[in-house]
Amino acid sequence: MSTAELRVGERVMLIDAKDRRYLLTLREGAAFHTHAGIVQHDDLIGTPEGSLVRGNTERSFLVLRPTLSDVVLKMPRGAQVIYPKDLGAILMQADIGPGMRVLEAGVGSGALSMTLLRAGAIITGYEIREDFAIQATKNVHDMLGPDVAYRIQIRDVTLGIDEADLDRVLLDMPEPWAVVKHAEFALRPGGIFLAYLPTINQTQLLRETLRQHSFGMEETVEILRRTWHIDGRSVRPDHRMVAHTGFLTSARRLVRRVETD
Repeated sequence: MSTAELRVGERVMLIDAKDRRYLLTLREGAAFHTHAGIVQHDDLIGTPEGSLVRGNTERSFLVLRPTLSDVVLKMPRGAQVIYPKDLGAILMQADIGPGMRVLEAGVGSGALSMTLLRAGAIITGYEIREDFAIQATKNVHDMLGPDVAYRIQIRDVTLGIDEADLDRVLLDMPEPWAVVKHAEFALRPGGIFLAYLPTINQTQLLRETLRQHSFGMEETVEILRRTWHIDGRSVRPDHRMVAHTGFLTSARRLVRRVETD
């Protein structure tokens, strides 16, 4: 069987004529029920990716392996996930690469964890809620397998960081300014601190706290994503867009704070 053909145990994405998307794992003898009809898993197993398959009502579904973005938006979640548009920006703003030692605090449902692991990072996670940690671990293992470099501790990062000489500290939590003093000692010189926050007031407080410690090169960005409708001569922005979701603030760990005018 070629790699183009879908196999038992794989995750696949079914897409109907109205672009509704359904995430499922292929099992022999199983069936997937939608309001548009029933699709037999056995009709999908062995089918080349990118095929059209018919349900019992003769309606067609496109079947593809899901992208990471598909999984993030469709996977089970305990907490709100970071949107794919922000996940891509985090990889660049935090300059994530293979073998980097990353502390991630506030792992939520594991969306950021998956993204970092796919980029080759080695993740230690701090999470205060055990149910979130369990769901995040399951989501990561379902997507990437059980052998990834991923370890979660149930603990409060505002009380301290045990790891030293970290390459990156990434935070998705309400009060990241309470972690700055710990990150100052946990990060290696030149390492990057990055926090994701929903409001500008939180972001302002974080920036003020960073200036009180050995950090510099601060940057705050907001990512807006607008898709376009293109159909013949009908060319216009789509009526809906993913606008504000959060602010990404990053800074570099310095040997000492450099003041600028």
